[in-house]
Amino acid sequence: MVEQRGLDRILLAISGSAALLPLLKSIEYGKEIALANKEALVMAGPIIMNEAANRRIKIIPVDSEQSAIWQCLDGKEHSKLKKIYLTASGGPFRQACKKDLKNVSIERVLKHHRWKMGKKISVDSANLMNKGLELLETMFLFNVASDKIEILIHPEAVVHSMVEFIDGVILAQLSATDMRIPIQYALSYPQRLPNLFNRIEFCKLKELHFQAPDFKSFPCLRLAYRAAEELGTMPAVLNAANEVSVAEFLNKRLKFIAIPRVIEKVLDRHCNKPNPNLNDIRYADVWARREAYNVIKKLN
Repeated sequence: MVEQRGLDRILLAISGSAALLPLLKSIEYGKEIALANKEALVMAGPIIMNEAANRRIKIIPVDSEQSAIWQCLDGKEHSKLKKIYLTASGGPFRQACKKDLKNVSIERVLKHHRWKMGKKISVDSANLMNKGLELLETMFLFNVASDKIEILIHPEAVVHSMVEFIDGVILAQLSATDMRIPIQYALSYPQRLPNLFNRIEFCKLKELHFQAPDFKSFPCLRLAYRAAEELGTMPAVLNAANEVSVAEFLNKRLKFIAIPRVIEKVLDRHCNKPNPNLNDIRYADVWARREAYNVIKKLN
């Protein structure tokens, strides 16, 4: 499909790590990409962004948070950037303690208070791994270090992300909780088109809340920061171990609270390879999946 003439932009919405090779193929054929997948960038962000830069290909983010950052930075000098605030709704357990998560049901995990999403991303949102993956995605997509990205819990999900500049000015992108809005912008960029989607009514909002995430209750965030600091093949291992763990949870072979335990054990056992090539990343992905299954077998 990507070889077809007449295509000027590809919407790539393949789920999970399966998007990696199609994304690279799309870049190879010189197509602009509206990207609705974070796992490919998590696995091989430097390789993807280098290939895109070499071929002068725009990668336009579709996810609401990345779209918000893209819009706030559009036309601005990246050298003047001080911090990115990556917002998270907090998922269904944002006020829960770790002990409350021991025996939660699949139905409870999948019930999000703001977004209607697929099963895998709903699980990631419930334990905040989704925000950990977005941390890595943000680093690679916008070429910033992890210490320039701050995650904020924002239950209303109205501020989709914010960017702070060196003079203290903060730009925020706000819109209704409706994925059609960033999808439309990714497809129409640089134009803004009218629509009949939901709008924010500020007088009805009254309050917006922000708080720091609880790393003790949600250790997946801590593991994502670890992968962000070590880099190399660690992000690919983090993603692969998470994909296996979530699938096993949805198949009722792993408890929800055990997901970060599996991921951490796999990260601990991995011999990280700095500056990996694509084959290194694919090998690390396969290794991590096999190792995650071994860890789960022992836990059971």
